[in-house]
Amino acid sequence: MDDVKPDHRFRTLFISDVHLGASGSQADQLLDFLRYHDAATIYLVGDIVDGWALKSSWHWPQSHNDFVQKMLRKARKGATIIYVPGNHDEFLRSYYGTHFGGIEVVENAIHTGVDGRRYLVIHGDIFDLVVQNARWLALLGDKAYDFAIRVNRLVNAFRRSFGFPYWSLSKWAKFKVKNAVNYIGAFEQTLASEAGRHGADGVICGHIHHATIRNEHGIRYMNCGDWVESCTALAEHEDGRFEIITWADPLPRSSPVLPISARAA
Repeated sequence: MDDVKPDHRFRTLFISDVHLGASGSQADQLLDFLRYHDAATIYLVGDIVDGWALKSSWHWPQSHNDFVQKMLRKARKGATIIYVPGNHDEFLRSYYGTHFGGIEVVENAIHTGVDGRRYLVIHGDIFDLVVQNARWLALLGDKAYDFAIRVNRLVNAFRRSFGFPYWSLSKWAKFKVKNAVNYIGAFEQTLASEAGRHGADGVICGHIHHATIRNEHGIRYMNCGDWVESCTALAEHEDGRFEIITWADPLPRSSPVLPISARAA
């Protein structure tokens, strides 16, 4: 069903890190999200398809195919769909400037907000020193992350049986391990600096599976999050407000963010 409720139509949606082809992808949750949320422009901010996972074992359930078909259908109906590849779907980086069924593939993009502010849209992996300089370590970390997701599902199945809410093992680890916290902070600062070098007022990215909206050294940093565990997307309202939307059972929860002018006060 593609009917969209009027109060859930946005100016722009930003979706990253779906990891189609990986067993941890929650494409079914994303499809459910898209039944109630739509936009004239949708940015796919990297790691939509997980080529790394598909190389090791083939995993492509119907929900993954349904998401691809849904994006193609939206493009045919006139929506602007812009795909910025990441490191897991780096095979698409050979196709910059081309279109697939109306979906444009670009290295990065500049998104202009309602108020005229310019945002650099980029996946962000090219500023990850581990990915760029120690690929074997990045691949090992990817396997460890997949294992953590499987453990997390078992833990949460046990928690649900006792009526406890969802709990994220990897998110807990990120904020308990000092080096992980420092890594996230350094990533945010680096991306903010890159936006400044492009003459942009902000940056919209993915990669580290940590959704947030914050100001970093005068630059607005926004991360879409992921659809592996947190199930988050970044939305731009028609009035220019940005919001992180979290889609989780039993009901969606959203985290509204004040407009830039209000936050600067």
